[in-house]
Amino acid sequence: MLDVALDLRKDSKTYGIFETISLTEENKKQLFIPKGFAHGFIVLSKSAILSYKVDNYYNPESESGIIWNDPDLNIDWKINKNEIIVSEKDKNLPTFNEIINPF
Repeated sequence: MLDVALDLRKDSKTYGIFETISLTEENKKQLFIPKGFAHGFIVLSKSAILSYKVDNYYNPESESGIIWNDPDLNIDWKINKNEIIVSEKDKNLPTFNEIINPF
C-alpha cells in the first residue's frame, strides 16, 4: 500500500508538502498522521488489511478531501492511472488549490 500525508497546517513550514511511504507486509512500517494533515492511500496489491487508530468518533459532517489526481500536487501513485478505482464520493473532490482558495 502507498500512503500519502499532506500538510494542511497553514502556519507550518511544510504547508502544502506531502510525503509518501510504502507500507508492506515485509517492511512492517506504520504511519502516524497527526491532526492538520490530509491522508490518502492506494492498495497496490490484490488485497490488503488496513487498521486505523483515530482520536475521535466518525463524523460524516466533518468529512472532506482532495481529489487524488490533483495536477498541482502531482502525486505519483505508483500505478497506471487507468487502473485506479476511486469511490463515488471521492470522484468529485476539490483540488488542494480550491480548498485553500475557495473563491
